Amino acid sequence: MARRNARSESKLRVCRYCIVVLVVAIVAGSSPPRAASGNAWQTAHAGASLDLPIQLIAEAEQAYQGIRDYSCLFVKREQIRGQLQADNLIEMKVRTQPFSVYMRWLGPQPLAGQEACYVAGRNNGMLRAHSTGLTGMMGFMSLDVHDPRVMQNNRHSIAEAGIGHVIDRLGQRWPAERQLGQTSVRVADYSYNQRACTRVETMHPSSGNGQFYSYRTVVYFDKENHLPIRIETYDWPRGGNRAEGELLESYSFANLRLNVGLPESAFAY
Repeated sequence: MARRNARSESKLRVCRYCIVVLVVAIVAGSSPPRAASGNAWQTAHAGASLDLPIQLIAEAEQAYQGIRDYSCLFVKREQIRGQLQADNLIEMKVRTQPFSVYMRWLGPQPLAGQEACYVAGRNNGMLRAHSTGLTGMMGFMSLDVHDPRVMQNNRHSIAEAGIGHVIDRLGQRWPAERQLGQTSVRVADYSYNQRACTRVETMHPSSGNGQFYSYRTVVYFDKENHLPIRIETYDWPRGGNRAEGELLESYSFANLRLNVGLPESAFAY
């Protein structure tokens, strides 16, 4: 009996430790970025000011070519139908070839336990989803990546998820914006998730008749691995909104682990 109690107590301690580690990871990943000590903005305006952001995204593209897979705490916050949603805390696993994504929600509570998996070229292009509650009792089901039931709580499909797609989007936008010559840029040193970052903020004077995706975009490039580990986009200010605009979406890749050797079973759903 004493041995059984000792084993039970040991398991309880391990469980408590795991919970503490998880909470620390979530808090670290969802905390806002901080300006580096003695931080000073390097400010430029229009045209050539996008040279540094384009250089950073080129370095990110090169670095990403050496990545086979990664895991992270994906922190997602989006404005849906005019309402800013709570932070979604998601365990994420990604493989670059073939492009594969697995997500498991840790929060908020109504979504905790929800799962989604997508592998390019598999399952007729559909994702595999496992809901919570009574619907979840049916197990995994196949859905179109743009199914209304999926998109009602998402601004982008799972096929667009991950760091690689952030790099692709910025790699297309910034050279096009440089040609227009209407983008102002601010660059500074910041820290996010205990990682030293270069923070790049781009801003546009108007909607440009749809030429710009957002009023402001803020990207945090990890100085060590050169990857964008957080991106924020803001809408144009309207009425009494703050001058920096309302948040449209933010995506963070916290506690990032690269080339971890994810097995095929990680995406077999």
